[in-house]
Amino acid sequence: MEIVVTEFLPRIVSPKAPPLKSQGIKTKLVPFIAGSIAWQGMGRWVEPFVGSGAVVLNIAPKHALLADSNEHIIRLYKGIQSGEISAARVKEHLTIEGEKLSKEGEDHYYSVRTRFNAASDPLDLIFLNRSCFNGVMRFNKKGQFNVPFCRKPNRFRQALISKITNQVSWAARVMAGKDWRFECQPWKTTLAAVNPEDFVYLDPPYIGRHTDYCNQWSDIEADNLASAVKSLTCGFAYSMWKANKYRENSHLTEHFEGYPLETYSHFYHVGPSEDLRNEMEEALVLKHGHSQFGPSCLPTRVLPASRISI
Repeated sequence: MEIVVTEFLPRIVSPKAPPLKSQGIKTKLVPFIAGSIAWQGMGRWVEPFVGSGAVVLNIAPKHALLADSNEHIIRLYKGIQSGEISAARVKEHLTIEGEKLSKEGEDHYYSVRTRFNAASDPLDLIFLNRSCFNGVMRFNKKGQFNVPFCRKPNRFRQALISKITNQVSWAARVMAGKDWRFECQPWKTTLAAVNPEDFVYLDPPYIGRHTDYCNQWSDIEADNLASAVKSLTCGFAYSMWKANKYRENSHLTEHFEGYPLETYSHFYHVGPSEDLRNEMEEALVLKHGHSQFGPSCLPTRVLPASRISI
């Protein structure tokens, strides 16, 4: 009897943007990621650093464990998943707050920021995320959003509000009927829960680039994560910067020498400072997922480096 092997990945994906923006967002890298990973999709798609949610929303697995140490992001996506945060509510909120921003300028932005830091309303997070400086997602040690105003009081024109509400509607449709669990927890807790059939996608703060948005990410933490990733019994894909015009990232050669590595050259437009908004060679360290014949039957794909713009 002939046995047919079906795979969930690799495949071609036409990416869409999620409701949240963040530095290092992976929306336009999704085709590269989805085309580089080999996984049958029998277990769960696991993300210890779900961030904006760009990768999981575009890949859309049936089962997923999605975690982050940022409680505000998890609260937002749980709300969209449950229907508590709908496109209609987002549209109403942004229309009202956008009108106030247009009249009162930065005073209103900072009043909403103060209100969010006291009450953690996910609708306020969306407002702040789209009216803060350069789309940066950043919180201080107390968990408070601390990005300054973008100085564009007329930010929320109808076109932008429609764009955001459409993104919320799309995210809700993608999640509908799927077994996705969102958890606010440390990466160690997430990795401890994985099974051999799962696949782990990791997009941690990029070491040496100071782009973390929540808590502090140290060299020691990055080293501990790399060691834990190599001990996983399932397949994984680990995103990290490889090089820019200034230097190479020694973290990759130190921890992942000998692992399959795919690269993609692109440009960052989102970041807190100009030196972080430049061309970057992105790396994806791979250990392919299990097939019914074992992981060795899933060969490494070599993709040509390309240039895209984010």
